[in-house]
Amino acid sequence: MRNGATSMASGAMALVAIVAAWASAYAADLPHRANAPKETYPGVEVRYDTLRDASGQRLRMILTHPKEGGPRFATVFIVGWLSCDSVEAPPGTRDASQLMIQAVIRAPGFATVRMDKPGVGDSEGDCARTDFVTELADYRQAFQSARALAFVDPERIFLFGMSNGGGFAPLVPQGAPVRGYIVVGGWIKTWYEHMLEIERRRLSLQGQPASGMNSLLKREERLYSAFLLDRRSPREIFERQPELKSLWEGEPDQQYGRPVTYYQQLQDLDLMAAWSGVKVPALVMHGEFDWIMSRADLELMASIVNEGSAGAAEFVELPDTGHTFEHYASQQAAFAGDRLPFEAGLADKVTGWLASHR
Repeated sequence: MRNGATSMASGAMALVAIVAAWASAYAADLPHRANAPKETYPGVEVRYDTLRDASGQRLRMILTHPKEGGPRFATVFIVGWLSCDSVEAPPGTRDASQLMIQAVIRAPGFATVRMDKPGVGDSEGDCARTDFVTELADYRQAFQSARALAFVDPERIFLFGMSNGGGFAPLVPQGAPVRGYIVVGGWIKTWYEHMLEIERRRLSLQGQPASGMNSLLKREERLYSAFLLDRRSPREIFERQPELKSLWEGEPDQQYGRPVTYYQQLQDLDLMAAWSGVKVPALVMHGEFDWIMSRADLELMASIVNEGSAGAAEFVELPDTGHTFEHYASQQAAFAGDRLPFEAGLADKVTGWLASHR
């Protein structure tokens, strides 16, 4: 009897500890941005929550689930892109990624969980100064907190990775069960290889003659070798090799709105090894007119998953589509940003795949 009482007491203490840890992760709710409409969908509960990360910053969590049919639902956890753009999908949006998110939210029987990283949307912090290690830690904390939500079935969580998030998505669960992966515009080789490939495509789309292409790429190789392989700062590189400065866009301490350390940390990743450990279904998509990420990376991703689990991954080339579900008439139009209306069939492809695997 005494041993039983001790066991019950220990169990109670453990439960208190779990509840305390959960409560400490959540903080006083963040105010929503002024004049920013909140999401609303027929038959869907939308909740704006707040997560406090390891540094004490309050991050916006957006949670949705059907109002009927629970209590627990198959859930889609969004792993977002590189840029400092919100994963909120406001009413009236014309952004293709946000329209895809809205379609998933409306999919019958599915819940969704999203996190805006530091400095994005309502979240506290500075996205332009947040490195990748911090961002990944925040995604991991958000994923673990999602598994404990009352409406989430922790055995049926799908990770939906877009762009950069489509590459590192397998790093988020840290061994927790995942029902499947959806990827669009991801990457799997090294960031150094990615940068040389995107620069070649960029130069070509800008009209660079083939006769001078390799000469320019050799200069790009020198820049990115020093930056990503030797881990020198762009400022230091330009002091030593000023002829390379014209290849860099923006300030020397940032690229694409993120700090330079972010990309050096991306270079440290071994995504081929990470995807080799994926043994669950995966829908791997690449847009026909995506000039940012390489089709070869997405084909390789699907191939690696299928090596470990035959037939688990499906690679799909999306016709007339850009990087993350944008609709274009050509790759040149994609490069110029001349978008056509969103193609609803893309949403049907994604939601149909989810329904068939839940």
